[in-house]
Amino acid sequence: MTYTYEQLQEKNRRYLWNPFTQMKQYLEDEPLIIESGSGVKVKDVRGKEYYDANASVWLNPHGHNRQELNNAIIEQLGKIAHSTLLGSANVPAILLAERLVQLTPERLQKVFYSDSGAEAVEIGLKMAYLYWKHRGKPEKQTFLSMKNAYHGDTVGAVSVGGIDLFHQSFEKMLFPTEKVSYPYPYRYEGSQEECRDACLQELEDCFIQKSNQIAGLIIEPMVQGAGGLIMMPSGFLKQVEHLCRKYDVLLLADEVATGFGRTGKMFACEHEDVQPDIMMVGKKLTGGYLPVAATLTSDRIYDAFYGEHEEGKTFYHGHSYTGNQLGCAVAIASLNLYEKDQVVEHVQQMSEVIKPLLKEIAELPHVGEVRQLGFMIGIELVANKSSRSAYGWSTAMGAKVCRRALDLGLLTRPLDHVITFLPPLVSSKEELREMLEIIRQAIQEVTEA
Repeated sequence: MTYTYEQLQEKNRRYLWNPFTQMKQYLEDEPLIIESGSGVKVKDVRGKEYYDANASVWLNPHGHNRQELNNAIIEQLGKIAHSTLLGSANVPAILLAERLVQLTPERLQKVFYSDSGAEAVEIGLKMAYLYWKHRGKPEKQTFLSMKNAYHGDTVGAVSVGGIDLFHQSFEKMLFPTEKVSYPYPYRYEGSQEECRDACLQELEDCFIQKSNQIAGLIIEPMVQGAGGLIMMPSGFLKQVEHLCRKYDVLLLADEVATGFGRTGKMFACEHEDVQPDIMMVGKKLTGGYLPVAATLTSDRIYDAFYGEHEEGKTFYHGHSYTGNQLGCAVAIASLNLYEKDQVVEHVQQMSEVIKPLLKEIAELPHVGEVRQLGFMIGIELVANKSSRSAYGWSTAMGAKVCRRALDLGLLTRPLDHVITFLPPLVSSKEELREMLEIIRQAIQEVTEA
């Protein structure tokens, strides 16, 4: 049966609650209802095409409707769609685990599957907590994270998060954590090096006082994503690793947003040769097709749970669809495309190609800064360029610019007053140029109206 746009809009109003969406405003507008996609574009039910400039919330690397990925699912579907990983295994899950261990930093040797990045974070936190208990140090049970961080929306992930807009409403549900400052060089009066060193000193002071209580430090490597696409100053991540080793604190790297080529390296930790104890991945793992995430750990952590049944060291955590065969099969096919299409190299090349275009946008009267690492790009809007004064939250300037971009044929989302540009990794030079031109036009028309 074919439904009209109006019928679907009414069903959306009556039955569906969209995530991260104020439904009153959304339904008063003309809701976007996607029907299909091809390459770097999606099409709505009325036939209009849009550039998918945030890669369907940062997770589509190869474009939509890739035949190689479709075929991987169809081939696996002819064998089996799903069987439990609780007490048994399956072929795609084993083979994908091997590939992930081969791709990720050398310290990581074991793979534990889940269904989303937030769940991968929850698993990492539980592993770190129990690791110290099994090693005879149960007092190490506190987690340390960065202010303005985002690690997902489950209770544990929110507890180590630091974005008040998202998290404050749930305050009484959360467990206590320690927070330290994240280096924001563009908001710091001194140099980038001074900003970096001040934040590192704050971190070490915390370790000096409380490392005997801290199980792990969780961090988004190189870029704080949902916090506004804030880039780390050079050398910060490596020094964080050094301090974790010095004070015997586990390092948890949340690569859900940054992993699989988005920053111009396969994983953001590679920019500074960092070896985390636990790494969480998701989003692009399956090429944007199915919800599979993974938590990778060192053998040191795995071995702390390895023992006889009566020792009570079993890791009692799992999900019904953990290690789903369809998801793991398409993830393997996606990793094959990374090699075949040289995706990471393409991101490195195109990142340089678009810098002049980003510079033009940065010169607009109401753009305070354009921040970029690979294909993670944030365009910060400001009310006054010279003073860098921000727009008031109630102006919803970021949302207004994104709404105008939608009219012009481009789909993205704001982070408050930061316009996000995280396109599919295979986007061509011409596609990138057209997308950035739409963003430039939307910013100019809305902010200068």
